[in-house]
Amino acid sequence: MKLELRGLTKRFGSLVANDHIDLTVESGEIHCLLGENGAGKSTLMNVLYGLLQPDEGSVLLDGEPLTCTSPGAAIAAGIGMVHQHFMLVPVFTVAENVMLGRERTRGLGVLDQRAARTLVRELSERYGLAVDPDARVEDIPVGVQQRVEILKALANEAKVLILDEPTAVLTPQEIDELIEVMRALKRNGTSVIFITHKLKEVRAIADRITVIRRGKVVATVAPDTSESELAELMVGRPVQLQVDKRAGTNLGGAKLAVEGLDVVDPQGFLAVDGVSFEVRGGEILGIAGVQGNGQTELVEALMGLTAAASGSVKLGGRELVGAGPREHLEAGIGYIPEDRSHDGYVGTFSVAENLILDLHSRAPFSRNGTLSPAAIRANAAQRVEEFDVRTQSVETEVSALSGGNQQKVVLARELSRPLELLIAAQPTRGLDVGSIEFVHNRIVRERDQGTAVLIVSTELEEIVALSDRIAVMYRGRIVGIVGPDTSWDQLGCMMAGIPPEEAAQQAEENPTVLGALEDAHE
Repeated sequence: MKLELRGLTKRFGSLVANDHIDLTVESGEIHCLLGENGAGKSTLMNVLYGLLQPDEGSVLLDGEPLTCTSPGAAIAAGIGMVHQHFMLVPVFTVAENVMLGRERTRGLGVLDQRAARTLVRELSERYGLAVDPDARVEDIPVGVQQRVEILKALANEAKVLILDEPTAVLTPQEIDELIEVMRALKRNGTSVIFITHKLKEVRAIADRITVIRRGKVVATVAPDTSESELAELMVGRPVQLQVDKRAGTNLGGAKLAVEGLDVVDPQGFLAVDGVSFEVRGGEILGIAGVQGNGQTELVEALMGLTAAASGSVKLGGRELVGAGPREHLEAGIGYIPEDRSHDGYVGTFSVAENLILDLHSRAPFSRNGTLSPAAIRANAAQRVEEFDVRTQSVETEVSALSGGNQQKVVLARELSRPLELLIAAQPTRGLDVGSIEFVHNRIVRERDQGTAVLIVSTELEEIVALSDRIAVMYRGRIVGIVGPDTSWDQLGCMMAGIPPEEAAQQAEENPTVLGALEDAHE
């Protein structure tokens, strides 16, 4: 089924999210839609799937006009979508989830679960999607849950399948399995639109790549286009993709010492289970792992935002368990939270005000309990220039800035004072390639000044690029701590809970596509 988008435009007030986009996806083609978060990729696909209505333009399927006023209409036309955040019912089985919305019944209106199980098995065999139809969704790994989402779309006879950022929560091995699934879909004549911002993935799987920047199509290119060329198309200027980082030469003793740390989440589960590690001055320790394996709870405990059930957290020999966030900041910790809009800034405050949120009670910003507007503005002017914050004025509300500039405000504030430890959780989430380059360089610069740095990221490429050592978390525990030269494939096995030595052997025996690409790049 050939899909054509002609002049598709979508506005939200004065914001033009999609600006007269032309796109053609051939039958049986894997077409990658590449662009940074906020470029307009997901908005475009939500229009195609009937979740949003276009302001201008048209959609054609095999040359016939198509109007999707709802997802139901899109499904009926043969368009399926797997969202970045899965739409599954955790307590239902695989077969029950696939059955939702297309329930079959037999005598007296009883659901025909046998027919649903048979359908799941048939589709699994046809497309290489190994899934147990009787497994409860909450009990299966994230990668298998994604297969269930794909099965739901195929059960509705989708001829065009949209995968929106499908690799965000997968290990390299699960990404490899997904690539094989996409190839099987292609062989069976299904067209796949693969949305991502990850350069290696598009080069591994695409037949063609369309790059979107600020709501506009800037190019459609072949998959042999280099990563540097793709990055430049995404950002509009040359970008340094490799972090300029040499081995740490200013290593000191252990500044942060964590021992036997347990953290219980609000549901009563042990989210962090006996975690122990050290971070030395002048080094970056990266915490790798699939989202949801205790990283968030670990960081919150290190910052005093969540109480530890047991264990010890010492900074420079000072015990911090039991202390609050203010004491942690005053001890010399800088904190870049994973959700900047929730924990990193106050949206209705100005840039200048956000830059002193944790310093407002100190001189020169406050004297005798009275704020000094002149000192606050002078500090803001200096930080805005130093960190290249793109804002009309230091009095502009932070909520009016782009995501990249909001993150730079948080970074500027946290690095504006001497630090013993910098904790950066998902430091580049939602940023474009250019902003990522800037943030990475500032983090490395902080390390080189002798600060201990703890990075937590679900982006394996980021962890490998920045870290001097890598700790891998799985189900609340640290599986192992390895060097930055560890292969992606071994790290991926560790992210699935396999110990380092066994993971190294499995990685050697079963290399992945992304691992091979990384080896070739090196």
